[in-house]
Amino acid sequence: MPGEAIISAMGLPPAATQTGVELRTFVSESCGATGFSTGTATFAPGTLLPWHFHEFSEAVTVIEGRARMIVEGRAYLLNPRDCIHIPAGIAHQVENDAPELKLVAHWAFATARPSRTLVQCDIPVDDRRFGYPQRTDPETIIRHDGGTIYELSANAFFCDLFARRFGSVGICGGYGRFLPDASLPCHVHDFDESITIVRGSAVCLVEGRRYRLSGCDTAYIPRGAPHRFLNQSGEEMAMIWVYAGSEPDRRLVHSGYCSGVLPWPGAELALGLES
Repeated sequence: MPGEAIISAMGLPPAATQTGVELRTFVSESCGATGFSTGTATFAPGTLLPWHFHEFSEAVTVIEGRARMIVEGRAYLLNPRDCIHIPAGIAHQVENDAPELKLVAHWAFATARPSRTLVQCDIPVDDRRFGYPQRTDPETIIRHDGGTIYELSANAFFCDLFARRFGSVGICGGYGRFLPDASLPCHVHDFDESITIVRGSAVCLVEGRRYRLSGCDTAYIPRGAPHRFLNQSGEEMAMIWVYAGSEPDRRLVHSGYCSGVLPWPGAELALGLES
């Protein structure tokens, strides 16, 4: 039986909050994930998630619209592909203050059981708009026009958005852009992974099984499963990836393990394989 799971964003009914925000959980313990969870939050104009905190690291990446994030009184504006990491125990509020446009944000938690604790906050707001946290602030922000971009494979450009080096604990992740015909080689990880397709369409191969994803469809890839993503369309494809680990790490393996030509010997032997 396949260990991976493909979650259709269109087929997943949202859980609505009292303030009208729609929350969708893609990856969690319900699909076998350990140590992390991912999903999206959709905000109609003028809606918000009121003050709350988590007992684990959280990373929020804007997919569509603009977010106003208030962290212990420090207010930031986030555009698409901007990401903020909020450590455990830090109170924050998320708003869509746009009068007409919806906001869609991707969230990642360093737990397989998503939860939040509501709190009361009545503190002055320091409006930093498109600025950055100061060195003594616990939160970190990586903006789409300021992150380090690297070419992971030909015409596949990645940017790390949150990781241990940026303050997160137990999770890391980023944004990947694939030009037409770009792909990643077959590889494995020593931790579970979530991949959400936020632009275009992608083909995902896992041990010979083939899936097509688009429109925030999400793939859950368990630890040690050989997989790869390809853009076989004529348009750009983009993803938000999250690992249940503090820093990115990939081990290349023979492409036959992804295509299914070669039988996979099992996850426990994954780290012993040579590329």
